[in-house]
Amino acid sequence: MKRLSMALILALLRTLSVLPYPFVARLGMVVGTALYALPSRRKHIVLVNLGLCFPGMTRREQQKLARAHFRHVVRSYLERGIQWFGSAQSIRDIVQIESQIDLNDAAAAPTIFMGFHFVGIEVGCMVYSTYRPVASLYTRMSSTALCDLAKRQRGRFGAEMIERSTSARKIVGLLRSGIPVMLAADMDHGVDNSVFVPFFGVPACTLTAVSRLARLGRARVVPFVTEVLPNYQGYKLTIFEPLADFPSGSDVVDARRMNAFLEEQVAKIPEQYYWVHRRFKHRPPGMASVY
Repeated sequence: MKRLSMALILALLRTLSVLPYPFVARLGMVVGTALYALPSRRKHIVLVNLGLCFPGMTRREQQKLARAHFRHVVRSYLERGIQWFGSAQSIRDIVQIESQIDLNDAAAAPTIFMGFHFVGIEVGCMVYSTYRPVASLYTRMSSTALCDLAKRQRGRFGAEMIERSTSARKIVGLLRSGIPVMLAADMDHGVDNSVFVPFFGVPACTLTAVSRLARLGRARVVPFVTEVLPNYQGYKLTIFEPLADFPSGSDVVDARRMNAFLEEQVAKIPEQYYWVHRRFKHRPPGMASVY
C-alpha cells in the first residue's frame, strides 16, 4: 500500500508539472476551498493559532482568514509538481526576485539566508538554487519515501540538502567556504536549543540556531520571504538587507528580533503564513496546552 501510495503521488506530481501554472494554481484554490468545508485537525489548529495571534479579530474574520489560508496551503501542495519536477527555467518563469543585497558579490561575507514558513518558501529556495550554489537545511518527514523524494527533487539543481540534526561543524564549514546556507527557524522543534519569546504577544518556543551558527560561522543573517502574487502571476522572492548587530550576544534578544521581523511580514500577507503548524506546541512551565 505504501508503494502504491507513493506511485500515485509521483504520477500526480509529474502530471501537475506539465500543466499550465495558472491552471494548477486555480485547481489548488478550488480543492482548498472544498477541504476547508470538512472538519479536520488542521482546520482546528489554524483557528486556534489565529485566535491566539489575532484576538482583535471577530470569529467571522478569523474563519475568513482560515479559509483563505487553506486555499493557499493546498495550492502550494499541488504546485509541488512544478517545483519538484519542472525544469529550472519553468521555475524561474514563475518567480520574480528582488534583492536588497548584491547576490553576485564574490567578496561577500559568509551568509545565512533566514527564511520563514510562508506557503512560497519552497519555490523561493529552489529558484535561488537554479542560479547559485547553496546549502539548505531540512527537517526529516515521518514518511521515509516521501522525505527521500523531497530531498532528491529539492536538491536536483545542485543545492546541498542537510538534515537539521547535522553537526553544526559541517554547516559552519560550508559558511566559511563561501557556500550560503538557507534555513528557517520559525517552527516549534522542542525546548532544546530554544527560548520562549513572544510571537504576536504569545510565548513561542523559538530556535536559537540562527544566532549560534551566525556566531560560529562569522556570518551575516539575511532574511528572505517568498510571497504568492495576485491573479496567478507566480511568486516574488524578496531578499532583505542583513540584520544589523546580529547576533547580539543574547539568544533571547536575537530570537525576539527574528519573531518581530516575522510579525511585520505576516501582517502584509497573513493568509500565506503556515498557520497549519502547531506554532505553540510547547508552552512555558505552568501554561496549559492550546491544541
